[in-house]
Amino acid sequence: MLKRKSVEILEQTMNAKKARTPTTQENMKLKAMRAMGAALDEGDALFGAGSEVSLDSQVKWWNDKYLTRKPEYLNLIRTGFVWNKYNRTHYDRDNPPPKIVQGYKFNLFFPDLVDKSKVPQYVFEKDGTSTDTCLLRFYSGPPYQDIVFRIVNKDLEYSPKKGFMSTFDNGTLRLYFNFKQYPYRR
Repeated sequence: MLKRKSVEILEQTMNAKKARTPTTQENMKLKAMRAMGAALDEGDALFGAGSEVSLDSQVKWWNDKYLTRKPEYLNLIRTGFVWNKYNRTHYDRDNPPPKIVQGYKFNLFFPDLVDKSKVPQYVFEKDGTSTDTCLLRFYSGPPYQDIVFRIVNKDLEYSPKKGFMSTFDNGTLRLYFNFKQYPYRR
């Protein structure tokens, strides 16, 4: 009898999860996933999917609105092979060269900005004494804290034809960019 009740409770919770409609934040995440490409290409990887802050569901609305928190984010790192003259002579398809970072896609969600007229901004900063990496800092107004990512330090390709995009709409900041490809010189 106890087993039967636990099975019934499990079935009820499963049905409740199926019947639940997605929230607006979940809808924004789904739209961002579709914009980034729902199916990841070979060599692409998601990193940092989700929020670092989890608030208790019973916190009141006013308390939730005025707490400082990190924005939720969904990011993609583009990696791949570079088949320059050196790599073509030393590697083949069975033994490929090492993958390199070719670009990034950042989606940050700011649904509860206090001042909706202020657009969240980003800035590239030096990473101490390291020349291989730099810091990408996103900042906005309250109630969100700044969020920083360590990325590869290379020249950006700012042409929209080459994949650069920086937009803010419906509480979502999208920053997509690729790195410049230089010809191999020996």
